[in-house]
Amino acid sequence: MTKLNQHDPGAASDVGDQRNFARRVWSALALVPIGLAAAYLGGWLFLLVCAIAAGIMLWEWTSLVVRRADPRILVPGIAALAAAAAFAGESEAGAAVGMIVIGVALVGGVMTARPRRYPAPDPALWAAGGVVYAGVALLGPALLRADPEYGFAALLFLFATVWATDICAYLVGRAAGGPLLWPRVSPKKTWAGAVGGLVGGVAAGTVVAYASVGTNPVVAGGLALVLSIAGQGGDLFESAIKRRFGVKDAGNLIPGHGGVMDRLDGFLVAALVAVLIGVMRQGVAAPSRGLLVW
Repeated sequence: MTKLNQHDPGAASDVGDQRNFARRVWSALALVPIGLAAAYLGGWLFLLVCAIAAGIMLWEWTSLVVRRADPRILVPGIAALAAAAAFAGESEAGAAVGMIVIGVALVGGVMTARPRRYPAPDPALWAAGGVVYAGVALLGPALLRADPEYGFAALLFLFATVWATDICAYLVGRAAGGPLLWPRVSPKKTWAGAVGGLVGGVAAGTVVAYASVGTNPVVAGGLALVLSIAGQGGDLFESAIKRRFGVKDAGNLIPGHGGVMDRLDGFLVAALVAVLIGVMRQGVAAPSRGLLVW
């Protein structure tokens, strides 16, 4: 067995990666059952979980872009998220979206009227963007789950696709290495990992969609491919924001992952794309049916 040379930065990095991977595994073992149980039960419990996650994400975003938990952003932003969750619980999707729009306008207006010196070149725009980001994280899964017949199946499909994409991208990227996907934004993501993530996401999503509601495997595979790409795009988008503000993680709430933003960055974008596909096919009343039934 090769002994670890404490003066070898590569060896130290490998040990750090192994410890981080172990923390990611333990965090997943704790969080995945909670997410699945909340999705299965649905209703106000699931909305509460989504609202709490969205509120934490807004706090993390605010701390990231203005370097502190600014109440001028958090108070109207969280109020808008709470109102949106309440309307979503009553199947008022339009009103829920409207609450997010109002929150964006309030935060942008307050930050413009009372400007301060912040790292962001346009703090009003960045602050309002946090409400949009958190609003997408809330309403994407909430609107999918509101479909009483296919809501849980749609979330299972989404979970399977995004989680398998993340896992396979991480494992294949570590094992294969190779050219970096976007080195200026993410110094560890590789093209091999991205392709491995796509393959894993498509396989897992296709199996879950077919097994749960009998979605045509070809259609399910195409949908999973789109959602896998969206998830990886969301991951890169958050990485670009963190790089813009010079931080490694958006928070430290989840061991091995960082903050809630770091954990849900790809999921929220994939959920948004899934909702848009479903709404285009079946309207706001049944987005999950529109996503899965072809």
